[in-house]
Amino acid sequence: MKRLFAKILLFFLTPVLIISCNAVKRLDADQNLLVKNEIFSNGEDVKDSRIYSQLYQEPNTRILNFPLGLHIYNLARPNIDSILSEKFLENDQKQKKLVSLLSKKQFDRYLKSGVEFNEWLKRTGEAPVIVSEEDTKKSENRLQSWYWNNGWFNVETDYKIIPLENKEKRARIEYYVTPHEPYILDSINTDIPSKALDSLYELNKAESEIKSGTQYNTLDFNEERDRLSQLFRNNGVYNFDQEYISFDADTVETNHKLNTTLIIKNQRNNIGDSISSIPFKIHKISKVNIFTDYEFSNRNEVLADSARHEGYSLYSFEEMRYKPESISDAVFVKPGSIYSDIDRTRTYNRLNTLRIFKYPEIKYTLDPDDSTGTDLVTNIFLTPLPKYSLGFDFDVSQSNIQEFGIGFGGSFLIRNIFGGLENLEVSGRGSIASSTDAAKSNNDNRFFDITEVGADMKLSLPRIFLPVNTEKIIPKYMSPFTNMSLGFSTQRNIGLDKQTFSGILNYAWKPSKKLTNSFDLLNIQYVRNLNTENYFNVYRNSYEELNEIARQSNFEFNNPNNDPSLEIPNEADEFINYVVSDNFPNTGLNEDDFFNVLDIYERKLRLTENNLIFASAFTYLWNTRESLYDREFSRFRFKLETAGNILSALSGVLDYEQNEQGKSKVVGVAYSQYVKTEIDFIKHWDIGKDQVFATRAFGGIAIPYGNANTIPITKTFFAGGPNDNRAWQAYDLGPGSSGSILEFNEANFKLAFNGEYRFSLIDQFKGALFVDVGNIWNVLDSNTSEEFVFEGFQDLKELAVGSGFGLRYDFNFFVLRFDVGFKTHDPARPEGERWFKDYNFNHAVYNVGINYPF
Repeated sequence: MKRLFAKILLFFLTPVLIISCNAVKRLDADQNLLVKNEIFSNGEDVKDSRIYSQLYQEPNTRILNFPLGLHIYNLARPNIDSILSEKFLENDQKQKKLVSLLSKKQFDRYLKSGVEFNEWLKRTGEAPVIVSEEDTKKSENRLQSWYWNNGWFNVETDYKIIPLENKEKRARIEYYVTPHEPYILDSINTDIPSKALDSLYELNKAESEIKSGTQYNTLDFNEERDRLSQLFRNNGVYNFDQEYISFDADTVETNHKLNTTLIIKNQRNNIGDSISSIPFKIHKISKVNIFTDYEFSNRNEVLADSARHEGYSLYSFEEMRYKPESISDAVFVKPGSIYSDIDRTRTYNRLNTLRIFKYPEIKYTLDPDDSTGTDLVTNIFLTPLPKYSLGFDFDVSQSNIQEFGIGFGGSFLIRNIFGGLENLEVSGRGSIASSTDAAKSNNDNRFFDITEVGADMKLSLPRIFLPVNTEKIIPKYMSPFTNMSLGFSTQRNIGLDKQTFSGILNYAWKPSKKLTNSFDLLNIQYVRNLNTENYFNVYRNSYEELNEIARQSNFEFNNPNNDPSLEIPNEADEFINYVVSDNFPNTGLNEDDFFNVLDIYERKLRLTENNLIFASAFTYLWNTRESLYDREFSRFRFKLETAGNILSALSGVLDYEQNEQGKSKVVGVAYSQYVKTEIDFIKHWDIGKDQVFATRAFGGIAIPYGNANTIPITKTFFAGGPNDNRAWQAYDLGPGSSGSILEFNEANFKLAFNGEYRFSLIDQFKGALFVDVGNIWNVLDSNTSEEFVFEGFQDLKELAVGSGFGLRYDFNFFVLRFDVGFKTHDPARPEGERWFKDYNFNHAVYNVGINYPF
């Protein structure tokens, strides 16, 4: 296998080595390829990437120190038209031969395709960066500007172009910077003739971005302009603009001190041909008019309905469809308040989150009834979206338990169902799939043997629905919502077949643009298994182990022969009862076999029992990503979930029935009780030239207590798969060093760490190199097997390491991903034999996914 891997590597590297010799083949004799930039400040090598980013020319992009884009560009012929003309058009004999063979139309298309392919190579590749005296001078000027903008007003710069002696047509550039002493801000004075602005400035002077004693920085002055503009516009100065702000700096004979004066001019006032200036004034909102069903087509029609609520005037061209208090509650611009940009922005955001209206329009005009010229009339134009919306979705999938699957669904949305801006969404979903599992019945030869059907109903209210007022804790600018949902699904598959009922009462709010909070006051889930007698057909590994133990025991098989097997389900259950109910010496088994049967029995009970989960959960999400195109951002998520506490608290009032294990039952099911927490952190760094380094760290633990010894399988963790450790398939890693001996491996403690270097290849094709680290373990539950359990930091040596590479294609609105993962450190192998033992394509795991893994 090592020889095969070497051959594959040689296959890819050979053309690379061949074309790498021709990196400068398109350059003229007097041209040099730029291979390196170096910047020296006072003779010392500069490392700051911000300073290097000022350079006008940078060397060609390299992937693993190889300029792939440059070589692709060099594959293109610079004079393709003359080459094709000489080869085909000017050679009558060859032209006639090809025309007779292809036809004239196909011949012309052949020539055109050659030109188009040549142009594609140029577009896809990267033209050689040729050292230019003019561009180098531009880089020098940019360096000079950067240092000047950071306080070094007397900076001196120079450069030198140095051809490489040992490589033809290549050169590097050295830039030399002598900053000299920087300038420090000294006195800060003001010239603000408007009393209103001067008063606002003095009240908020402590928050200034420019401070005496700090080194001059142009960005600080720009940020101070932004701060002052926002300050004034959020405190009533409706018509203020940044162009009124300027700074006057004095550096003459100040011993490298800078004395600055903040100047804020009066407002320009144009009357006819004359221009004058008047002091800025504070404006307040006198009226707020809301047009609830405005459209451009009805702008000139007569209003048919109106209403008033807490100073707001609401108008409608038809009968009013909205409760006035609901509409006014979504508007932050209040009659009688001071004008504020924040109020306008919050109104836009809140109205958009309702999913009731198209993007609203808010206009301000001077109140004609006000003689002082300070009152503003606010007109808000709302255009409703359709009352009803219908949506459909369809997808095709593949996983480790199904060869092929088709999913489909639909949703029906009713907007403003009760007149208070509530939305009701009813959705249905279904799927059919073909299994890969051996548990398929011999009498069931259907291709699609997995089916699932479900339905959900969700009501969304634009407020916190509680009997107490939460305005002081969660003000309306946080866009609060109450979501109530009910769900049902039934699943028929190769497994145990399940019915699931769920109900959720959720509150969500956004304290800021980056922060989102979500609180499930109630999250109720009831899972009912319909086909428990099929357990040992599904979990074949458990059955094979049980059957082997039975052959070594005194158990009498129903069909004894030379190779007896336990019949499923009755005989397998009889053998378990035979072992568990008797003292193991009478069964002919040793102590290890007895406890193995006991483990199989306890796992079967857990996986076949019905679940009742009465949970509450809080999720904190901080995300600096503003759009799909952000390349540098961070994301932090914390979730805390508890279950069973309410039912446990009622145990003193209600007389619960007990099951065989002594656990309390509600509606015939032992309820789950646990605490679960998850911490997930993602960080992306943009390292330039279409390259990103992405990392993720995840930790999660779920601890049973009280009425439970284990965690419901729907609440446990698994490892492996296209979005986790890609060197293992989903559910195929762990727990611990057990070696994934079960069909579906899960546990209640998980650690996962991922690092990925992403880079551009050709056109929309992207590449990636990644390392995934992680595993799952059992902790503080009923499992006591040493290889399964996390007992301390020494078990961190059981962290699995996978590494590999990936190829992605960016469709702009989503990314199609293909990753290959290799087992780098396998904790299932004996110690000393865990590193790089299956590091080859035969043991690789191939993952296909949509979008990036994190």
